[in-house]
Amino acid sequence: MLPILLVTFPFFALVLAGFLAARRRLLPLEAIPGLNAFVLFFALPCMLYRFGSTTPITQLLDLSVVGVYLLCALVMVALAIVLTKNARIRWNDAAFGALVAAFPNSGFMGVPLLVALLGQAAAGPVIVLILVDMVVTSSLCLALSRLDEGEGHGGQAMVVAARKALRGVATNPMPWAIGLGALASALQWQLPGPVEKTVWLLADAASPVALFTIGAVLARSQIQANHPMPVSDYLPVALMKLVLHPLLVLGVGSAAIALGVPLDRFALTVMVLTAALPSASNVSLLAERMGADNGRIARIILVSTAAAFLSFSAAVAWLT
Repeated sequence: MLPILLVTFPFFALVLAGFLAARRRLLPLEAIPGLNAFVLFFALPCMLYRFGSTTPITQLLDLSVVGVYLLCALVMVALAIVLTKNARIRWNDAAFGALVAAFPNSGFMGVPLLVALLGQAAAGPVIVLILVDMVVTSSLCLALSRLDEGEGHGGQAMVVAARKALRGVATNPMPWAIGLGALASALQWQLPGPVEKTVWLLADAASPVALFTIGAVLARSQIQANHPMPVSDYLPVALMKLVLHPLLVLGVGSAAIALGVPLDRFALTVMVLTAALPSASNVSLLAERMGADNGRIARIILVSTAAAFLSFSAAVAWLT
């Protein structure tokens, strides 16, 4: 367990550093969007391109990984909504609660952490899971969040929200970076030397800046959304993310292998550990934009991120 903690500690320590910097106003809250933009539009796409271009194309087109993980994501969304939706938590809040229950922080945290733990081969499955969550899981939850709107117009609002979600995916640089990396891998093509060095430098910056930004975003969410709330509104969803989600992926993946699905055991380990990651921090920004209770979503993300230091390390020790 100690060797695993020695690997995971720096990653979570950077999140804590970003949290404390923003909490103590060493980092102005107004600077956080700039950090987020640097990670989202520059550093993280370069990192994903590098991993995609250096990963065998067969790993990026593994339909068994897509099928198993997508099934688990849909089950998590359904369970989270069924278990949390009530007279106070309507479709909008329930849908975003479902999104943080099913959407791990695979982009900002998962790729560098799992590569550090398991080696370069872990990058392929994680990249596939990022695409599933960005294209399907987030679009579905955004569509479901609109079911509260208007008597008899919920279905229409859902379709409009789904279109907006897909449009948002199309304007997000991460899927394009993954696609270009996959194309470069398939063609065995390399960037010109100076361009490649520039991209690689930006890629090296992705992990530390992204982790620091996660902490800053969490601190800002806590500062801006500190109204009182019962623990039952957010703790069960955080536990679903850290415990139920990885166990579900492990169970469904093991059953698929037993039924003859060509799912690699190593890929399943990567999938389970990705599911054991804390909730994606960017969901808080999305919930705020869509009028959901951002205080609740921020608490779920904060609790899952803090608890994941031990729960994720335990999952790594158990599986490896």
